[in-house]
Amino acid sequence: MSRCLSFSLIILLIVACESSSSKKSIDEDSELTSIAFERSKGDSTSTYQEVILFYKQLSDMDERVSIEEIYETDSGEPLHLVTFTPTELVENPLKLMINNGIHPGESDGIDATMLLFKDLYKNDWTLPEGVQLFTIPVYNVGGALNRNSNSRTNQNGPAAYGFRGNARNYDLNRDFIKSDTKNSKSFFSIFHQVQPDVFVDTHVSNGADYQYTLTHLFTQYNKLGGPLGKHLENKFIPSVEENLLSKGWPITPYVNVFNESPEKGFTQFNDSPRYSSGYTSLWNTLGLMIETHMLKPYPKRVEGTFEMLKTLIDVSSQQKGEIQKTRRASFNMFSDAEHYPLNFKVDSSTYKQMNFLGYKLENMTSEITGLPRIKFNRDQTYERPTQYYNTFSASDSVRIAKGYIIPQQWTNVIELLKWNNISYERFAEDTVMQVEQYKIEGFKTRSSAYEGHYLHSNTKVSAKTLDKTVRQGDVFVEVDQPGMRYIIETLEPIAVDSFFNWNFFDSILQQKEGFSPYVFEDLALEILKNDDALKLRFEEKKKKDTDFANNWYAQLDWIHKQSKYYEYAHLTYPIVRVLN
Repeated sequence: MSRCLSFSLIILLIVACESSSSKKSIDEDSELTSIAFERSKGDSTSTYQEVILFYKQLSDMDERVSIEEIYETDSGEPLHLVTFTPTELVENPLKLMINNGIHPGESDGIDATMLLFKDLYKNDWTLPEGVQLFTIPVYNVGGALNRNSNSRTNQNGPAAYGFRGNARNYDLNRDFIKSDTKNSKSFFSIFHQVQPDVFVDTHVSNGADYQYTLTHLFTQYNKLGGPLGKHLENKFIPSVEENLLSKGWPITPYVNVFNESPEKGFTQFNDSPRYSSGYTSLWNTLGLMIETHMLKPYPKRVEGTFEMLKTLIDVSSQQKGEIQKTRRASFNMFSDAEHYPLNFKVDSSTYKQMNFLGYKLENMTSEITGLPRIKFNRDQTYERPTQYYNTFSASDSVRIAKGYIIPQQWTNVIELLKWNNISYERFAEDTVMQVEQYKIEGFKTRSSAYEGHYLHSNTKVSAKTLDKTVRQGDVFVEVDQPGMRYIIETLEPIAVDSFFNWNFFDSILQQKEGFSPYVFEDLALEILKNDDALKLRFEEKKKKDTDFANNWYAQLDWIHKQSKYYEYAHLTYPIVRVLN
């Protein structure tokens, strides 16, 4: 038996050595399979299978390139991470990560990144010193496999492409908090493994027509906050814009208007944590989306994305020291703070004046409907000052707690904390603790489905302090840790993308026990007789609220909800806060 095992080990070692020696040096004359974009002269984009084959082949041919499979996606296929590591890598390199194909119909970044890696392989372009490059070649695998030529209505190429929804028809760029998909969990694994300093998500957009091929959607700098937010707004973005302009690629912020002219002014897109760049900012990563314009020719869009990626790498390399320094500082930004800002809104009183390259908007009568319509006249260009509203301020805030206690039965919440590298401990025995508990006082709910949910918004809570018995096995999450922002943004119910607003706790919104009016009438009378203060409040409410005064059931229900018979769990947020 031992001889068999030894022989097997020898065979494995021989195979491993052969595999290692078969990996060609970058100096050897190796032929890399052509990229569909180049092969078709800009008419086509690579299929998912071709993309993965390209990177696997590149990994075999270039010792600086590696490809690994990470977990799986809803399609059943794994997610891949490709890394380009320079031969002489400095200590503490700046890590830049490119995410492609979150919407596979927007394939510009898939092709541009392949071209970038090919240039690096051929030494036609050199990665700046101190930078390590990572890419997810195709994030939405299921969407990429659902290849078609029609779903991107009006888009100017390529000939065929993937579909926006993933294998289960989720838009993955709305899934970074609720995490309904395996794709997002694979992304969490990659993101926390890499811990990028700069994150780039490649997209294609349209909402109005204009002269630019390239637009940028950086994470909102006030929301990012602190020295890192200031660096992003005052140094990083201007350097990217200037670098691109010097190459003949003028760029504008993402044009956040629909069916009207940008010349009237527009606001920065507010990327809450449901979006990729909003999620990555919770870990103080400089995040952005490249947004090319879907009406521009496909070759030009891919070329623009390619040049933007190189520019982002160059600027990141040049500002490496300050980016990493301000990132480190940002992890401690709220360690000694009393309050955490939430729910950022645009400040309409403040704007930046910028020159905009647009097309004249013409108001016409539709030949189809006979009603007014608009059309952008590409023969009539203009350059004129435009107001850009990119200053935001928090509309809410919460006092920062020492920690949160999550009852062990809320396993979906605890599992997502694990996926996001959040540290926590379990109580070893039943413990009585003073905590702050929320009551849900109000919220609004969408009337139609949104990414598999009926999302809540405008959530209001009240809070009270009480002694609570915490059970053995319940979870304590300390706030002051690297994932502090993720913890607060998900566990505070009023946060725009909180787990509460994403329907994780909808079971507490339904009252499970009630009362029989014909019996409770007598008990209600007794309750009022024994509580003068309650009776006074009841009479005052009847005087001030006519609808209440004319609704016998509402009156009985009100008394029931003030009594000991009303179930405590109804509208009681189950996660409690530890303040000291």
